[in-house]
Amino acid sequence: MDLLSLRYFRVVARREHISRAAEELRVAQPSVSRTIARLEAELGLPLFDRQGRTIRLNRHGAAFLARVERALAELDDARREMADAAGLDNGSVTIAAETLLPLTELLAGFRAAHPAVTVRCFQSTPDLMREHLRTREVDFCVASQPLTGPGLGAVRLLHEEVLLAVPTAHPLAGRERVTVAELADEPFITTRPGHWQRALLDRLFATIDRRPVIGCEGDEPGATHFLVMAGLGIGLMPSIARADLAAAPLAWLRIDAPDCARILSLVRREDGYLSTAATRFRDLAVTHFAARARRARGML
Repeated sequence: MDLLSLRYFRVVARREHISRAAEELRVAQPSVSRTIARLEAELGLPLFDRQGRTIRLNRHGAAFLARVERALAELDDARREMADAAGLDNGSVTIAAETLLPLTELLAGFRAAHPAVTVRCFQSTPDLMREHLRTREVDFCVASQPLTGPGLGAVRLLHEEVLLAVPTAHPLAGRERVTVAELADEPFITTRPGHWQRALLDRLFATIDRRPVIGCEGDEPGATHFLVMAGLGIGLMPSIARADLAAAPLAWLRIDAPDCARILSLVRREDGYLSTAATRFRDLAVTHFAARARRARGML
C-alpha cells in the first residue's frame, strides 16, 4: 500500500461518502473508488459496509483508520521537523477559533515578525475544534470554553470578567451592577448553542431556573455590539471588548453571579511535534493577551 492510498482512505473514512471525499481530494470519484477497492483487496477484507450508495466504516475500517491516522500524523510531524531544520521561512501555523476577531491584532503582529511563515485560520465550534485536533488539521485551537480530550493540553491566555452591554438609552444604563433575575424578561443578542456566549448565558439563567429570552442569535459573536447599539437587545461581552469599544454608545454593567467570566485558552495535542513557527506563535499569543488583559483592567 502507498501513502496516497492511505490518505484517500482517511478522507473517505472521515466523510463516509465517496463523492464528498473525491470533492475534498479534488480528484475524480472513480479514482477514489478504485483506490479503496485496491486497498481492501490488498488487506483481504472490507473496510466499509455498503448498502446501495451508502457506505459506513465497519469495525475493521475503524481499527485500520486509528493506525493510519497515527502513521500519517508521524509522517506529517517528520515533515514539519524537516521544514524546521531547513529554516523558519518554510514554516506554517494553522489555528482554529470560535471567532477570529480577537485574533486580528495577534495575527498581524505574528505576520509582521515572521512574514515568511504561512498562517491559516478556521472558524469552528468547540466540537469541530476537537475533531481538528484529533485529526491534526490544526496546530492550535483558541477556545473560549473548556476544550478537553485525550492527549490535549492547554495554555491559559486570558481570564476575564464578562460584562453586560446595553444601549445608552436602556433603563439599566445608569446601573453599575445587575442580577440575573432582573434580566429575566430582557431580549438577548447572543450566539447559537455551542458558542461560549450562549453556554454562559444558559448557565446564568439556570441559576434562576429560567431560560433567557433570545431576541437574536447567530454565528458571529463579533456582531453582538452592533445589534445592541441598534436597540435590538442586550448582550454578554468580554470585558476586553470594553477597551476596544470605549467610544461606542454602550453602557457596561457587572452581573452579580459567580463565574461570569471567560477563560481563553490555547489548546494543542501534546503528543504532536511543535514546530518552531508554532512555538513562536504560542509565545507571542501568551505575551499579547497578557498585555490586553492589563489594558482591559485599566478600563474597569
